[in-house]
Amino acid sequence: MNWDQIKGNWKQMTGSVKENWGELTEDDVMQAEGNRDQLVGRIQERYGIEKAEAERQVDEFVAKQ
Repeated sequence: MNWDQIKGNWKQMTGSVKENWGELTEDDVMQAEGNRDQLVGRIQERYGIEKAEAERQVDEFVAKQ
């Protein structure tokens, strides 16, 4: 699955996103609205990690879908 598919199915993907990053709130996930950069930013903020690590995690998540 690529990011365009995830963005198009964002409402269905929110459960998987929250499962993968449990510290994200419902608001974090909904505000990202399928926007990869916003999701990366929220992950950075909640987990206190660098942007490169958050991007790696998102890329890994996409590859698993």
